[in-house]
Amino acid sequence: MRVGSPDVRRFTEGFYGYAFALIVCLAVGSLILLFMPNGKNEHIPRIDFSIDKVNAARAAPYAVEAPREVLPNWVPTSSQLTEKDGVVTWRLGFATGKRMHAMVAQSDEQPFADFANRMANSDKATGTRQINGTAWEERFRQDKNQRSLIRVLPDHTVMVTGSADWDELTALAASLVVQPKPAT
Repeated sequence: MRVGSPDVRRFTEGFYGYAFALIVCLAVGSLILLFMPNGKNEHIPRIDFSIDKVNAARAAPYAVEAPREVLPNWVPTSSQLTEKDGVVTWRLGFATGKRMHAMVAQSDEQPFADFANRMANSDKATGTRQINGTAWEERFRQDKNQRSLIRVLPDHTVMVTGSADWDELTALAASLVVQPKPAT
């Protein structure tokens, strides 16, 4: 058979050519799907926030709080420390044991209520909760599925917020301890 012969042309043109190309494409696509990772294994990137914890304690004019230890089955996923115009803010995010989001946010941004309102996406208190003998204000924003626990102190605001349920947020708030100021 020569390339220009009628037998080859009949195979590469018309219905048979299209059917053959379709079969080849389906076979290659099936092989790709068969050998590609299927996403059944959970992969949550874990970060080490120890440097930000020390730097926040050093930079902040207030007593920085952090979890005594990472709660069982929780994964620290983000840490952001910012210093702008003398205001120190630290946000520490987690994937919870139930794989929801929870974050500790603290800042000496003033007015303190504005920071709390912005981070909670709400200015409406829905109740209070006693955690380790301290009253935390509860806020809930239903359309964003966001719960927040807020504690406004004389020199800064501490809050625990996220899509996690109240029990997980309470556990995170209960784990917070004041961090020692590092030696300069």
